[in-house]
Amino acid sequence: MDYFELTAPCGLDCWNCIMYKASQDEALRNNLAPKMGLSPEQAQCRGCRAEGGTIGFLGMTEPCNLFRCISAKGHDFCGDCDDFPCDHIHPYADRADKVPHNTKVFNLCLIKKMGLDDWAANKAKSVKETYFKGKFKL
Repeated sequence: MDYFELTAPCGLDCWNCIMYKASQDEALRNNLAPKMGLSPEQAQCRGCRAEGGTIGFLGMTEPCNLFRCISAKGHDFCGDCDDFPCDHIHPYADRADKVPHNTKVFNLCLIKKMGLDDWAANKAKSVKETYFKGKFKL
């Protein structure tokens, strides 16, 4: 698996996303489509980098601001930028119970600390599991 290609510049792990998995599994795609009000062709994603920062199932017609920024600056990840962290990766409560966008900064810090391959193989999945199923600890 090409972890670089399947890790968004913002630090999201595309290969763990149900929409990426649907791009690899027709039965899953056909199951997801009606639940999301999408056609089977729309109910999938090849990953942020492969989609050029434009995620069709979200109704995007242009790359997100973060993807445009990272492309213009020539960085692989936001964590490589001198302006990190910036408002392009600001966490939002909107749909936080369904989409893991609030994990971006944490993932980027882990990628910088552990390296992409180690993070991808040993930590990325547990970050998402903790985000959705873990108990808040002080």
